[in-house]
Amino acid sequence: MKPMTLLGGLTPEEFLQDYWQKKPLLIRGTLTDVGPHVDFKCLSELAMQEDVESRLIENRNGKWHLERGPFRPARFRKLGETDWTILVQNVNHHLPHIDKILWQFDFIPFSRLDDLMISYAPPGGTVGPHFDSYDVFLLQVGGSKRWQISSQADDDFIPDAPIRVLQDFRVEEEFVLEHGDMLYLPPKCAHYGVALEPGMTYSIGFRAAPTQELATQFLVYMQDRICLEGRYADPELQRQPDPARISDEMVDKVSQMLSQISWDKQIVSDFLGHYLTEPKPHVFYDAPDDELDEDEFAAALAESGIELDRKSLILFRNEMFYCNGELLEIEPDDVAVWQQFANQRRLSAADIRPSLLDQLYQGYLTGYWHFPQSVAK
Repeated sequence: MKPMTLLGGLTPEEFLQDYWQKKPLLIRGTLTDVGPHVDFKCLSELAMQEDVESRLIENRNGKWHLERGPFRPARFRKLGETDWTILVQNVNHHLPHIDKILWQFDFIPFSRLDDLMISYAPPGGTVGPHFDSYDVFLLQVGGSKRWQISSQADDDFIPDAPIRVLQDFRVEEEFVLEHGDMLYLPPKCAHYGVALEPGMTYSIGFRAAPTQELATQFLVYMQDRICLEGRYADPELQRQPDPARISDEMVDKVSQMLSQISWDKQIVSDFLGHYLTEPKPHVFYDAPDDELDEDEFAAALAESGIELDRKSLILFRNEMFYCNGELLEIEPDDVAVWQQFANQRRLSAADIRPSLLDQLYQGYLTGYWHFPQSVAK
């Protein structure tokens, strides 16, 4: 129940009770020390990479334009001095100090934490009035930005625009965020940010999967795990006057066959473990350049410990542990250590026990975790 500077002196319990998915919260001067600023130069370099999701949004002569990366350097040289925004997703995957900022939001379960996106905008830069279907913290880094918010419930968007921009935005509150200020917005809170000075917005976003997506992915998960006995049969079949008709008898039989499909809480739990840790399609893991053998690995581990790769996620439920879409084989006596690894995203040398070595070595080979500061062979 300790107050957090990150939450403006609120305890996590107070924030969750009074604000989370309920109402906005403005926090002044919450996080001013963010390390090196991820400015336009840094973002544009990331946006030129194949494995980075990026967008460029412009408003030219009252019309919205959207381009997706990777971009060529020449594209950025054509940009004007105002009225555009570059956005880069998952910057936490690429920069260690940004990754550290993301995991400060551990008062929200990791199963809900998504990524840290960074946008840069010169004066007038905006992505228009809109709302998100998920919670977001908007941290101003450098410069200043005017945010207007509204509780309006309509979703009438500008037709034919490449992005979802509200056609009739009705301002209810307005804030100007300076460096270190942060605004929390619950889902469906309409907001409109416009850069007043060149600067960055660090957006900490959270997962909120649509019901349709969860259902679809659950059925995909189930199709690989269903094994039903029997085969369709109708020994009592009688001739029907219209042979092209699908009979009630066939519908009833197939309905009975499909009724064998069932699931329980354990199956849903296992599905969530795989689904929530599954990497996004563009995410890949890098095996060690200079691979250690098992004895060398054990010696390095005893010296430095191990930490999760920035793109890795371990979640657990009871004694079941999942990493990057895979179920880990964990010894019962090691459950507490793996819980610590999942929660803290690192293990010190003192935490390592012999029973962990095989599993840790396999994860090291696939790039799921590595030595701090890149211990070399």
